[in-house]
Amino acid sequence: MKLLLQAALRNSRHLTLAILTFFTLLCLTIATQCEMFSVGLMANSGADFFSLFSPDGKKVKERISLKEVHKRWHEIDSNGDGVITKRDATLYMAQKKGANPLSWMMHQVSSRFDVEKNFSMLVVLLAMVALFKAASLFSARYMTQILSIRITRDLRQQYFEHIQSLPMSFYQEQNLGSLSSRAVGDAGQISSSLNSCLTNYLQTPFTIISTLCACFYLSWQLSLIIFLGLPLIIFPVIFLTRKVKRITRQLQKNQETFASVLLDFLAGIQTVKIFAMEAFSLRKYKEQNDQMAVLESKSAKYGLLTRPLLHMVATCCLAVVVLFGLYTLRMTVGQLLMFCGLLHMFYEPVKKFAEENANIQKGAVAAERMFEVLNLKPQIQDLEGAITLTGFKHLIEFDHVWFKYHDEWVIRDLSLTIKRGEVVALVGSTGAGKSTLVQLLPRLYEIQKGEIRIDGVPIHTLTQQSLREQIAFVPQRPFLFFDTVAENISFGRNFSKQEILDASQKAFAHEFIDKLPRGYDTMLAEMGKSLSGGQQQRLAIARALVKKAPILIMDEATSSLDAISEAHIKQAIRKLQGEVTQILIAHRLSTIEHADRIIFLERGRKIGDGTLAQLLETCLPFRLLWDVYHHTEASACL
Repeated sequence: MKLLLQAALRNSRHLTLAILTFFTLLCLTIATQCEMFSVGLMANSGADFFSLFSPDGKKVKERISLKEVHKRWHEIDSNGDGVITKRDATLYMAQKKGANPLSWMMHQVSSRFDVEKNFSMLVVLLAMVALFKAASLFSARYMTQILSIRITRDLRQQYFEHIQSLPMSFYQEQNLGSLSSRAVGDAGQISSSLNSCLTNYLQTPFTIISTLCACFYLSWQLSLIIFLGLPLIIFPVIFLTRKVKRITRQLQKNQETFASVLLDFLAGIQTVKIFAMEAFSLRKYKEQNDQMAVLESKSAKYGLLTRPLLHMVATCCLAVVVLFGLYTLRMTVGQLLMFCGLLHMFYEPVKKFAEENANIQKGAVAAERMFEVLNLKPQIQDLEGAITLTGFKHLIEFDHVWFKYHDEWVIRDLSLTIKRGEVVALVGSTGAGKSTLVQLLPRLYEIQKGEIRIDGVPIHTLTQQSLREQIAFVPQRPFLFFDTVAENISFGRNFSKQEILDASQKAFAHEFIDKLPRGYDTMLAEMGKSLSGGQQQRLAIARALVKKAPILIMDEATSSLDAISEAHIKQAIRKLQGEVTQILIAHRLSTIEHADRIIFLERGRKIGDGTLAQLLETCLPFRLLWDVYHHTEASACL
């Protein structure tokens, strides 16, 4: 509950809307109470004989003598014509001392407006009440929905903004199914639960208190019956609420696993089909699906059980009220109908409270899960007064850098320098730390020891935005989104069509783009599935080149290219030599033959550093790798 309120009040603008929503909910309660009084007024048939001639301040008699009738007659017959009309009786009952407050109120209205004769007045009164109820009902529901929608919108926005600030290590520890379900499913549940909160914790208390006060004013004897049913209502609510919250926590955790299984299947559909493992995938899916169905059934059982139980208790109390009011207090049907309506108004919010409370508990669990992420503090943050990097002029330095994933050191006491305009290749076996090293430069990860400097300035003193503006990155697995080819290359920047065309030509992507149905305006499929791996990689290279950043990092950027395309890319990269500082990672050693320097890494340490000729002469591990590569290439040609 606390987290739901925290979610609602994260934005101060919601407070004004919440106050307005609370006002509309109060109007709805008042309108419903007016509606109950109108129903009682319609059913009021006037004073009965025994109420009319019973002595003031005493209980209504079951027997009236002729003497008592004669005694009271002249008090009721205001005109003295020997005839008593309904109006005379109503006026008398309205002025009678010791009358039931409910009777007094109804007789006061009847005597002032004479609704029996002035039927149009009754119609107008009922129409006004109906209009007030309709307007307040719409306003309350609309404002409640708008408030919850805006809160959820802002919460989703804050969630997305926050996860963007988290380091890459966070994404390695989380799965996509979990992160996406929190943004969509949990945010939706929070929205629904906030609606329930507004009803339960704003409207319900006002309705219960105001209705209970009205009931006690009208008949304290009948109102005492209400308290007989309260223990029978409170205990089931507490028990079932705890059950629902526990099951909801299990259910939402299972939904994460379920979403992950589904995403794995969709991402690996090609592998599943090639290995003919549809039955295996179906079995895994079915296990999670069945488990979720069991938890949903339990949640439904406990969530829906509250209202029938409370309805039974409320009905029993209502029956007692009717019997006691008719045969003990001698109330008229109209009076009793109005009191029962108010009693229904009292019990209905209590019954809804239990039902809505189950939904609130689901929202509380969803808020817990969402705030698990929102409360994470970004490990990589700009320092106060961080410097804006405006360009790269001289030197990149890695000074005794150490970095580890969890408890395993990936980079160990590594030092190296890269001059402006230099082409440096990082080589080593899988797991040597090549990709990790180039991800430390744009601060995708934070180093544990040592320092990385650009032009003598430590990168942790620079703003992340300005640092990354100086770097263009081509990953091993290109990321393409659902948009046009041109938008995928420009990637949210305002590059001209000519700049996009030039970058595409340099990346040798223009050839296949020009053959697409609409050229650069062709919409790509999700994740670029409509393109081959080589075409996707060339688009990623074009995206990096159009940025014209002074530092270019290419992590296995030519791994999916054929020999001809690779040769073209190598040619394009050579043209940038001297203008752009290039850091290349490649298993295909032919890609790095033109590099100014080659750095050989092994288990996070620098083993060799020099030109191709120098490493072949001085670095035995590199020479072995070179010989194996060329032997493999030669074998492939035979």
